[in-house]
Amino acid sequence: MKEKLGELPSRIEELQDQIRELTAKLEAEHAEKIEYQHEALKHFEEIQLLRRRIFGRRTEKLSEEDRRQLLLFNEAEQILLAQASLRPEKEETVEVQAHSRRKPGRKALPADIPRVETIHDLSEEEKRCACGQQMVRIREMTCEKFEIIPARIRVRRHVRPVYACHACEGSGDESRAAVRVAPALVQLLPKSIASPALVAYIVVGKFCDSLPFYRQEKQFARIGVQISRQDMANWSVAVFERLRALRELMREQIRQGPVVQIDETTVQVMGEPGRLNTTKSFMWVFLGGSPGQPVVDFQYHPNRSGKIPSEVLQGYKGFIQTDGYDGYEELGSQEGIVHVGCWAHVRRKFFEAKQIAKTKGSADAALASIDALFRIERTLRDLDITPQQFQERRRQQAEPVLEKFLFWLQERKDQVPPSLALGKAIGYAVGQWPKLIRYLDSPLLGPDNNAVERAIRPFVIGRKNWMLAGSPAGAEASAAWYSLIETAKLNGIEPYLYSYFVLSRLPDGNNPADYRFLLPWNISKESLLDFESGRLA
Repeated sequence: MKEKLGELPSRIEELQDQIRELTAKLEAEHAEKIEYQHEALKHFEEIQLLRRRIFGRRTEKLSEEDRRQLLLFNEAEQILLAQASLRPEKEETVEVQAHSRRKPGRKALPADIPRVETIHDLSEEEKRCACGQQMVRIREMTCEKFEIIPARIRVRRHVRPVYACHACEGSGDESRAAVRVAPALVQLLPKSIASPALVAYIVVGKFCDSLPFYRQEKQFARIGVQISRQDMANWSVAVFERLRALRELMREQIRQGPVVQIDETTVQVMGEPGRLNTTKSFMWVFLGGSPGQPVVDFQYHPNRSGKIPSEVLQGYKGFIQTDGYDGYEELGSQEGIVHVGCWAHVRRKFFEAKQIAKTKGSADAALASIDALFRIERTLRDLDITPQQFQERRRQQAEPVLEKFLFWLQERKDQVPPSLALGKAIGYAVGQWPKLIRYLDSPLLGPDNNAVERAIRPFVIGRKNWMLAGSPAGAEASAAWYSLIETAKLNGIEPYLYSYFVLSRLPDGNNPADYRFLLPWNISKESLLDFESGRLA
């Protein structure tokens, strides 16, 4: 050690230079070590995320233990304040109804389901009293059981009698045909064995119940009918061509509404020109319409270009609500359009950060704040107040939560590496902040676009079964059928009855008024049931 000390420079300037050099070297080594640690933590989180996606629960609900954990954070104070602010300022006297106990037993079966009665009666001998008199029926005991009739297929023969006169052979009135017959039936699919009822059954089976055509082919074979999957595909595409006018009316309804929610998901399409069959295409989904008349429009496109929503919503003025995908920026920057963000996507990122983080608790503060916003929304939506009162109360109660959360985000942004899951969640929230707070501007808006995600879910579930579209035309037809069926469901109409009704009326459509009559909100449930009863007669 002394020898090394003896080798030290004698001049102070040289010693200072050597110290600075060693200090810089140590700082570089320390920075490199920190970088390695962050890289290792990043890889750890990626592995945890993959394991969770493969083996973990898909729900984003917090467990009871997680909820208790949230109470350890300062944001819990804000939650309690928000809850307290929801209580009435003045105490009011309310009448409490007398205690009532629900009668045990199952609920009555729905009254609108047809009944078939089977009478289990006594014999005539048993209905005679021991005194010799005939017994009188005083009441009856009933028991109802559900029955189901498996799918059956039948052939409807359309018979057109042909008439001629044997006496004059038509010479009595040459202005009229000598041989007369009723006009030919206007068919949905000319020269095809498929009726509107059959096509509706097939398309609802695939696009509502997620049954691919090859499975339906086997089902038909079990009841003794050979209908190939290729025929089913051809029918669905051919009928799709007849739905274009109706779909355009549905798109007009979306563009006329005050709010449009947009989302997209992947779909694999075979036979796209100039593209490999392994290339991913996209199904875009637009949810909008007037209040009480919701419309879902699925659209197939080969890419995820930001020009697509701009072209679809050309001329639209109002709110759009989306996730943070950059492709929506072009539409959101147009005049007359207000771009609103989605708090559910922000929460999802913090939830993933919580699930995969090596150290627990770092994302809990964010989750507590976001959950407080959703709790305020749910509570106020349940109150019997005007839209204006709702908007005022929501802003009053949500703004303190937002201010505190933004301060936390800005404070943590410089402390957490952006490569980690928590850093990505914080960066996403800060980058989306101007859009995230815009939901406070209108009572028509909510904090998330979960409605369009719920609308797209049946497509995602069906995709797991049928996996791909056989052609671009098949993908477009799928988009049309999903649009029709999901719109019917949103308007409270049974998909099969609605599809059958529409397909039966399509051949008679000649102008926009005919197709406007087929929009779901213009059809009553009673008329659909009467229509179905007439078909079964």
